Amino acid sequence: MKLKNKYFAVVITGLSLCFSINAQEGKVTVSQDSDIDKLLEFKKDVKTSKVYRIQVYQNVDIDKAQREKSNFLNQYNEWPVEIVWNTPNYKVWVGNFSKRLEADRAWAKIKEKYMYAIIFQPKTDD
Repeated sequence: MKLKNKYFAVVITGLSLCFSINAQEGKVTVSQDSDIDKLLEFKKDVKTSKVYRIQVYQNVDIDKAQREKSNFLNQYNEWPVEIVWNTPNYKVWVGNFSKRLEADRAWAKIKEKYMYAIIFQPKTDD
């Protein structure tokens, strides 16, 4: 009889532990500054897209960079071209491609005459 009572007591204790563990519930409340919601909305409005460009020339002399920009525009007038000062050189950058594939296609044409042309993503001031 004592063995049955011990067995019964162990089973009841085990079941009561299982039910008490599963019966626990919790509630989490998060309080945050209202400015966080404003920042999240602002972040949604700011379009963060990658931009690809092609660098076709670099030199310390602005006159040579301007000459190369003119030469480039005479050969290829389908993309925007700009001269950018990036210490210590003036660089001739081509295009404003939103997709890498577009930049690759333009680079394939450009590299025929500008064999050192490279595709890159300019750093942004984030």
